[in-house]
Amino acid sequence: MSSENSGCLAAIFGFRAKPQSKTTFPYRLEKAFLSPVEIAFYQTLQNITGDNFVIFSKPSLKEFVGVLDSSDKSSFYRISQKHVDFLVCDGRTFRPSFVVELDDSSHRQAQRIERDKFVDQLFTAINLPLIHIPIQQSYDVDQIKGIIKNSLQVRDIRATPEAEKAISPSTNTPPLCPTHAVPMVLRTAKHGSKTGENFWGCPHYPSCHLIIKIT
Repeated sequence: MSSENSGCLAAIFGFRAKPQSKTTFPYRLEKAFLSPVEIAFYQTLQNITGDNFVIFSKPSLKEFVGVLDSSDKSSFYRISQKHVDFLVCDGRTFRPSFVVELDDSSHRQAQRIERDKFVDQLFTAINLPLIHIPIQQSYDVDQIKGIIKNSLQVRDIRATPEAEKAISPSTNTPPLCPTHAVPMVLRTAKHGSKTGENFWGCPHYPSCHLIIKIT
């Protein structure tokens, strides 16, 4: 524990920390739990959510995602070693409200693409919003607030077939990606039973696999 941290803790709790003795363990305490860009986003997210929500950084999926069959070890292992960047929970009940992933260049790697595809499908299955936001050195509060608000609203209105028609009435009106809040791209299926059919796809594909059928 650094002398600076010791001084802060002593001021709060009224004790004097003893200096740590040297050990043979090959470990060290890192300077910070989050990187500078993660800290910048955490502060932005905290500014947006206020006191009504609690933000958890880098939580493991197994801490808030359960397996339907407790004897299904394979499904548990698939989530036990994975984590997300930020989990936002209701400040009163601690029920998960939504998840945020900060996407950097590593999300374009083949192994990461497979991981993201599984995680996206997982959160769709458990009905918990997952919002992808490109990583930046700094964040605009209004922009991030707009992305989160749009993602949550689009997710809610897509709950009914009537609402889904309202999102994408024709090929002339590109909807916003519910995850990234950017206009989607008109694409045509080239494989499978849907070959030749048009659909809206996120321009961030393959990191974002979300699509909207054209009604």
